This record gives sequence, structure tokens and C-alpha cells, in this order.
Amino acid sequence: MSDAVTITYLPGVSVAIFHDGRFLLVLRDRAPSKGLYAFPGGRVNKGESDEDAVRRELAEETGLTVERVTPLRHLLLHGSDGQPSYRLRVFRGFGPAGTLLAGDDAAEAGWFTLEEMAQLPIIPSVLETARNLSAEGN
Repeated sequence: MSDAVTITYLPGVSVAIFHDGRFLLVLRDRAPSKGLYAFPGGRVNKGESDEDAVRRELAEETGLTVERVTPLRHLLLHGSDGQPSYRLRVFRGFGPAGTLLAGDDAAEAGWFTLEEMAQLPIIPSVLETARNLSAEGN
């Protein structure tokens, strides 16, 4: 008999935008990452494509749009303390436009240098992704 546990992953998305030497981050105002800085993102709604979800979440949390998005990486995030697990598809966003304004579950939204990010309470995979993008000169 197997003791294997099946984990169900909910679909989620986020978008890394690196513009003029700074990354766009939001301060999460709800679990599971309340009080941590992260790239804008959230759950994918039923029937919604990942790309549509990332554009919707970006607009809801920051008021911004992007010209285009491209897939960047996939992460499996294991839930804890009763929180669900996510299959997170991280996109790279290009050509941000609009007026930055925190909304939805973002307590704050702003542009941060890599050095500033390293001083924030931040999700480790977000900082790792930002460091990789910065090292690539993108």
C-alpha cells in the first residue's frame, strides 16, 4: 500500500516587469503571502488563459498594462497552514503603461531596484527571478 499524497495545484500567474532599472512589486495584503513583496499576480479563473489572467491581475493590482508578455518560468508552490498549493506560471512583461495605483489585494505598489528589493520582506523566488533577469541585462 502506498503512502503517497496527491497534491492538487491551483493555476496561478505572476508578471516580472523590469523597466528603467527597476522591478514592479506589490505588497501583498492577503494570505498566503500577506506582508511580503512580490510580482503582481494571482489565481487563474476558470476558462481564462494564463496570459489573460496575468494581464487582468496586473491591471487589478497596479492599474498598469503591458504591451506584451512572454513565459519566463514555472514554479510549484506548496501550500501550508491550510493554504492551497499553486502551479505558478511567471511571465515577463514588456512596455508598461498607465498610472501606478495599488488595488485589489495589493496594499502598496512601486518600482524597486535590485538593491532595494534585497532589503524588503520579499518572497525568495521573486528576488531570485529578479537577480537572474538583472544578471542577463534584461
